[in-house]
Amino acid sequence: MQEEGFSVWETGVSRGGNGSAGQAVADGAPAVPAQSCDLVTVPARQGLEAVDILRLRDDVGPVLHDGACDTLGFLVPAGTAAGWDVPGSACTQTSGRGIALGALCGDAPCGEGTAAEPPVTGTGWLVPPEGAGAAATDPAVLRAALGEAARTIEAVDRCQ
Repeated sequence: MQEEGFSVWETGVSRGGNGSAGQAVADGAPAVPAQSCDLVTVPARQGLEAVDILRLRDDVGPVLHDGACDTLGFLVPAGTAAGWDVPGSACTQTSGRGIALGALCGDAPCGEGTAAEPPVTGTGWLVPPEGAGAAATDPAVLRAALGEAARTIEAVDRCQ
């Protein structure tokens, strides 16, 4: 199955700090457990407006953009897809396996000059995990921001 610009995929995010409990790994370095996520995809114009709204409130989690920059993908907590019903968007359920972002950063921890690699081929980070205000965007907060973004776009289009 393929949503606009994104194929069905599995991902998760983990972030250090903020009281996250770490687990020891073989070399003694702490590993932060991964959080499974679903992916909400929206058209880029609406998504960019929503990102701006969420950044003002420090509520944005990691956000992907597709290679053509046609869509944005917001990482949201696993289980969001079951109740997602926002017109003009889609929420893709992942298989529930998370990817620890530390593993995507190579030998250096994320946030120390090394950006996490996007978990989907052909995408890039608009808001990388190490620069996000949350591990994943709260679905209710995202729903409100997407509604506000749609109203802003509608108002701008009426004025043109």
